[in-house]
Parts: sequence; C-alpha cells; structure tokens
Amino acid sequence: MNAGYGLTVRWSLEDAPRGAADELREYVVGTSIARFMFLDGLAFKVWRMREGEWFEGTYVFDSEQERQHFREGFEPGAASSPGSEIIGSAPVLLEDWEVVAIAEGPAGFRRGAGPSVS
Repeated sequence: MNAGYGLTVRWSLEDAPRGAADELREYVVGTSIARFMFLDGLAFKVWRMREGEWFEGTYVFDSEQERQHFREGFEPGAASSPGSEIIGSAPVLLEDWEVVAIAEGPAGFRRGAGPSVS
C-alpha cells in the first residue's frame, strides 16, 4: 500500500528579483499556510527553499485522485500563481511521485513558520 501521493512544484530563484526570498517567506506564513490547512485530501505541505537557487511546494495527498484534482486546478494558472508573481517566472518543474513511507519522529511535525521568519 502507498503511504501517499506526492507532488513537487518548483521555481527557479536564479533570476528572481532582489528580496524575493523574504517576500516568499512572508507570503507563505501570512497567507498560504492558512489556504492549505483546509485543502481536502491534503495530508501535508512543506515549503522548501534554497535562497538564490530554488523555491518549492512539496505536497502529499491521501489519494492519487486528490493529487490529480489539485494538479488539474493548479497547472493551467501556474504562471500567474502568487509564487510565480513574486518570483517573476512560472514553475520549472511539476512532478508527481510516490511516498513509500512516512516516519514521524519523537519531535513530531511542527506547524508554522520556519527559522527564517519571526
């Protein structure tokens, strides 16, 4: 049995405007987290970034159908999504993948902002 159905949406930050990383942090913490907390079928989402290199949303859905439904709704407008607007370009990668297993350690999942946002 599959532990989940993953989707990666990645943008390049190589040509992003100065300050894009800070703006992405503010957008994610101030707006985006709340949007995804109640998305049907979403097990969890992680926003990852290597400043100056890339920014991505990593999603895990409960079913392949829920992942496909989300992707079909997102992909046509990806170039004008809030992330694309901040970065100044469309995603460079949309990739489905399989979650083989998930182990939650003693620290558990922490919700909310990462270490670079106060």
